[in-house]
Amino acid sequence: MDVDPVAARRALDAALAEPARLDPAPLSALGATAPDALDDTVRAFADAHGAAALPVLEALTSDRVDRAVRRVARRALYRLAQRGVQPAPRPAPRPVVERRAERALRAWLSGIDGSGSRAVWVLFEGALSGYALCSLIVNDQVGVVDVAGGEISKKRLEAELAALRASQKLPWVEVEPARALQAVGEALTVHRARGTAPPAAFQRWERLFAPAEGPPLPAPPADAALVERGATLLELPELAGWFLDPESVQSDALEMLQARDSKLVVSDQIKAERDEALVGRVVEREFDADARRRWARRLVDMAFVFRATDRPEPAALAEAAAAALVDDAREPRRQPFARALAQRALEVAAEVALGRIPAAEVSRKPGAA
Repeated sequence: MDVDPVAARRALDAALAEPARLDPAPLSALGATAPDALDDTVRAFADAHGAAALPVLEALTSDRVDRAVRRVARRALYRLAQRGVQPAPRPAPRPVVERRAERALRAWLSGIDGSGSRAVWVLFEGALSGYALCSLIVNDQVGVVDVAGGEISKKRLEAELAALRASQKLPWVEVEPARALQAVGEALTVHRARGTAPPAAFQRWERLFAPAEGPPLPAPPADAALVERGATLLELPELAGWFLDPESVQSDALEMLQARDSKLVVSDQIKAERDEALVGRVVEREFDADARRRWARRLVDMAFVFRATDRPEPAALAEAAAAALVDDAREPRRQPFARALAQRALEVAAEVALGRIPAAEVSRKPGAA
């Protein structure tokens, strides 16, 4: 039974006012309209509304619409096109680009300075194309200190690396990306433990790193002969900045200076015993369990750097000193490496007290100048 053309036109007008109304029920009314009446109805609808009718007419060309209705709708669109009324051109399909997982391709680590800070570079392969370099400073007491980086070309990367090697005071080695990710992960664990957050600039890179625990420290016992040579590590240029924070031994340094300036005549043996007792007192106070583990971790990381730069002897000394520090059976004040750190701190603090060195210049606090 044919449907009244008025009902068909009503369905079209309803769809024009509210496109969601172009549903199966009104469409069935169109499909049940006699062909000639349907053509007249759709033509009249198109003439009455012009460009406004285009969305409805295009919807009627869908495969889910009755074939007779599709044919009439295409005819109406053609007639409108002849009058210059056409749909806006559809945008060209965007090329399909395969997303690749962002992954670390190369990485570099510096040695560790006297405040426990080191530089970390990680080169990532971009999700779509290209490369991105993340440059960080991490510290074993405060976490991520600084972060920068962005898109980089291979040519620019090589230039940056060459400039870095030429200016870097600390040793700089290329490592497996996993080791660099581990170093940053340890810094994030520090933030978690302290209830702090990395710098805002780290948010761009955060998804690429995860908190991590440090690798196990050397298990005691350590080689006694190597432990006795531990103080010689501080003669290396890479460890020139390794000493306790001078501010923490300021009062001890003043005591040392006063004793040296005393007019009392004492033997060299008494002077040596007095200095020995002062250094021992500083070590006992400053090397609690956390400090021993912190310095041991620094030694282990520097041992890795020494081995990576073909220096097995200082690597062995560093590992032995680290094992001795975490050995509860060994008193820190009897360990040459710990005593050397304290002795150097006292000497530097004395220079500060005498006004020969600015305090800020030798501070071992993370982030200090």
